[in-house]
Amino acid sequence: MTLLGTSPAPDTAPTTPTPLSHRLRTHPLTTELRRGIGPWAGLAVLVVIAFGMGAHTNDWQGHWARTCDLLRSSGLLLGGPLALAAGCWSGGRERRRRTGALRASLPRTPLRQTLLAAAPAVLWPAVGYLLAAAGSLLATWPYAGGGRPFLSLIAADAVAIASLSLLGFVAGRLVPWRLTAPLLAALGYVALGAPTYSARNSRWLSPALEHSYDWDRPVWWFGAAAAVWTAGLAAAALLGYAARVRAVALVPLAAAVGAAVLLVHTADDLWRPDPGAAALVCDDGAPAVCVTVVESRLLPEVSRATAGLRAKLRGVEGAPERLVGGPWEDGPGHRQKPRYAPAKGTDRLTGLEFAVVRDHLTDPALYANSAAGELLQDHDCTSAEADGDTRYGERATNINDAVVQWLAPVPSFSYYGEGAERQLKKIEAMSDGERKAYLTKYFAADPCDPKQVPVP
Repeated sequence: MTLLGTSPAPDTAPTTPTPLSHRLRTHPLTTELRRGIGPWAGLAVLVVIAFGMGAHTNDWQGHWARTCDLLRSSGLLLGGPLALAAGCWSGGRERRRRTGALRASLPRTPLRQTLLAAAPAVLWPAVGYLLAAAGSLLATWPYAGGGRPFLSLIAADAVAIASLSLLGFVAGRLVPWRLTAPLLAALGYVALGAPTYSARNSRWLSPALEHSYDWDRPVWWFGAAAAVWTAGLAAAALLGYAARVRAVALVPLAAAVGAAVLLVHTADDLWRPDPGAAALVCDDGAPAVCVTVVESRLLPEVSRATAGLRAKLRGVEGAPERLVGGPWEDGPGHRQKPRYAPAKGTDRLTGLEFAVVRDHLTDPALYANSAAGELLQDHDCTSAEADGDTRYGERATNINDAVVQWLAPVPSFSYYGEGAERQLKKIEAMSDGERKAYLTKYFAADPCDPKQVPVP
């Protein structure tokens, strides 16, 4: 019996609940994540991917599709072998330290112990990849036009990095030889990179396969299927090694096989034309200049760069009414490809991929000259018979070079020789009306027959 005002007995005192933050700090998983090779592996993956992306910023920083493409190849080809090696080294840690017996004496199940030990080597490389991907997307955001990043594929790539780490961890447990990690990294690099040079549908099983095309988008389930494929293999390896009932490993293995069959069967159709990205945005000039939505931020610069060229084409019969960039029509397999037989009144605008750094033209004059040259090169002359007399071919080449130089001059024209310079002087000596009449005849001539190219 307890008297009023007296303190309760020590064994009946109420206990204060442990704060969640304290439980998280002292949890074995938190301890494991702070130690060992895991944080260093994540940092190494982050640094190597950042270096790979930073060395090619001119190639991707203005396009979401190119950014995600290079993230896939750099992230998996550079970060994947690192993740394999780190996981393998972590997996052989207990054998090297001779702590296997101590681990076996713990009350946790072998599967739970393995998951706890593998967590740092699995999670940190994936975090390193995601940080590198986030930095690349932030670097692209100020310069990108239309379109959007493929976040589902970025998530699938992070899963692939974690899966490679887990496969490496299991390999390290099974083969705790010190050279296993570097050998496994080399083998992983070859296995990830070799499908790039293959034309078989099975190449799509490699998570590092790059798809470089600005006007495509992945099918909505591509990222999920790719994640199931890589995660299923890793989970099957883990369960086959550590589960009490190893037959349970058949479940993730079956899921991985199903995803692999879906990826291989779909193959190139994993990427489909994106009408929103390929839609045209045009200025109000004459002839009009049109670019696709993904390059829409470049339209003002392209318009300014080609203003002189288009002014010289006004009033010339046979000159194009529009200069259009980007994909034009469906090619084999219903895929958008540039069309080299343009519709009447429309001609192909030279591509921007090699003329642009981030969101500006590096050399507007050279780009305008290339656009003028595209007016003459956009013809299929494969069926034309070769003329045995090279005089006409040489004369036509000189005239073509002179017309391009007059439409869009560049300082390097002297490279084309004295013949082209003589033809240019003839064109420059004409009056405005004479030039328009000559260019009308020039565009009306058969470009595949050098004899028909009119002399200024």
